[in-house]
Amino acid sequence: MMKIGILGTGMVGKTIGSKLIELGHEVKMGSRIAGNEKAAEWVKQNGSAAAEGTFEDAAAFGEIVFNCTAGAVSLEALEMAGAENLNGKILIDVANPLMRGELPSLVPSLSNTTSLSEEIQRAYPEVKVVKTLNTMHCNVMVNPLLVPGEHDVFICGDEKDAKAKVKEILGWFGWQSSVDLGGLTAARSTEMLSILWMPLFSLYSSPNFNLKVMVGK
Repeated sequence: MMKIGILGTGMVGKTIGSKLIELGHEVKMGSRIAGNEKAAEWVKQNGSAAAEGTFEDAAAFGEIVFNCTAGAVSLEALEMAGAENLNGKILIDVANPLMRGELPSLVPSLSNTTSLSEEIQRAYPEVKVVKTLNTMHCNVMVNPLLVPGEHDVFICGDEKDAKAKVKEILGWFGWQSSVDLGGLTAARSTEMLSILWMPLFSLYSSPNFNLKVMVGK
């Protein structure tokens, strides 16, 4: 059993947090202020293994921390969490730095020469940032069986041991195929790939889809 901090009270944070509790872990969800209505309702639904507090509380609580905040405010949320509560820990970054483009499209606010994960790593050099799960719907994140057949989850990060631990966590969720893209600069690619999600959702009228990398000889 582990203690895990979740930053963010949206659908992604709730889904990941609930799954981790189902798997037997203790989870504290953090937001800007303690007593956040969404976080309190999530605690009520998930029992004694669930708790809520500020970003600082959740970061201090977690042996591992998930960044499930909206990408546009992730750096602000992490500043509120405090470097002293994050240093030395694995931060699993599932956020995408998206902003409104021509409606109804979303476009990356960071791309080409940097990524949200890289910006986080620069701001917090003692944190072990690993990017993963950011190219799919949150229900698929924690239950890949929602999509039939083999499909992939991408992962990247600069710390080999941190990636190994995150791959283990992906295994808890049921992932059998993870594609290691190497260092954290690869987060540029997966964050940009996230903008493909909305057109595919519109096409299939379902969030339960994912990608598979096929390699020919």
